Amino acid sequence: MPPSEADFRRPSNAAALVRAIRSLTDGARPLRIMEICGTHTMAIAQAGLRELLAPGVRLVSGPGCPVCVTPAGAIDAILRLSQRPGVIVASYGDLLRVPGTARGDTLLRRRALGARVQTVYSPMDALEAARADPAAEVVFLGVGFETTAPGTAACILAAAEEGLTNFSVLCLLKRTEPALRALIAAPDFAVDGFLCPGHVAAVTGAAAFAFLPRDYGLPAVVSGFEAGDILYSVWRLARMRAEGRPALENEYTRLVRDEGNPAAQAAMEQVFRPVPSVWRGLGPIPASGLALKEAFAPWDAARKFGLAPEPETETPGCRCGAVLRGVCGPRECPLFGRACTPADPVGPCMVSSEGACAAAWKYGGA
Repeated sequence: MPPSEADFRRPSNAAALVRAIRSLTDGARPLRIMEICGTHTMAIAQAGLRELLAPGVRLVSGPGCPVCVTPAGAIDAILRLSQRPGVIVASYGDLLRVPGTARGDTLLRRRALGARVQTVYSPMDALEAARADPAAEVVFLGVGFETTAPGTAACILAAAEEGLTNFSVLCLLKRTEPALRALIAAPDFAVDGFLCPGHVAAVTGAAAFAFLPRDYGLPAVVSGFEAGDILYSVWRLARMRAEGRPALENEYTRLVRDEGNPAAQAAMEQVFRPVPSVWRGLGPIPASGLALKEAFAPWDAARKFGLAPEPETETPGCRCGAVLRGVCGPRECPLFGRACTPADPVGPCMVSSEGACAAAWKYGGA
């Protein structure tokens, strides 16, 4: 038997977990597991888990990096916004290095050419920038999944309460469930189970992923982010396949509850509404994005500056879209390590600290 949940994180128990996984997968068709969180992607690469579990288990990356799934057309619109007089663009660091449709054209480049672009660590930092410079229009780039949505909602509520009209949010937030449904419906989908993101589930609740076994017969485990968390979750997925019993299990019980965080959910419900959204690699997906409700229109940068979605385009040769669908690994992209490196990235999967290509470059592996 593998270690119990109470002690699975001890390094000495990793070997027991690997043996238990192999006992369930040896001689069987390889178990293909998709992680849908960029933090999992980095943790798996850093610990060498893909190589450790091969060939019985194949860990493939999915659309779990919010910067990576932001389409190039949205980046182009942001780059144009940064050139408007009096506008300060505030963003998390990773997004500053993502190129639009023109290679090398990033917010960092625009800043070097004189645009007012600030790196922030939270939406509240952007709000403070608006307070400090009332003559400027501060636009926060609200990127992320359900994990960051409550913080973005909180800063919009604070701006509304203060009547801070020189602050707005360009809402690039994505919803996890519609994207997974679209991924599963794709003709090239070939996954046996999911590692579900623990930090998303901390907000939405573990029960938000119950549709995977219920509607598709796919086992799913809400997992934490240490190597022991992931190994223990893989063992649970392998056990479910061996028993023919797809279910949703919560490995991350020290943080995640079935019902999630009601306060965070209430803030999101107050501020946002679901809207169609374009995902890099997946295309347009109904109800997969979030937009500000009408009551918060004065703080909606898309309305304030007339920013409209653009047709999605891919850089020739870049396979970021296929990597995000789990169809190919980073090293199968012909540009990886040649035309595309962290110093001169072609696609966002090489840029983001949660990108699959960045993880493969930094730690090796597939």
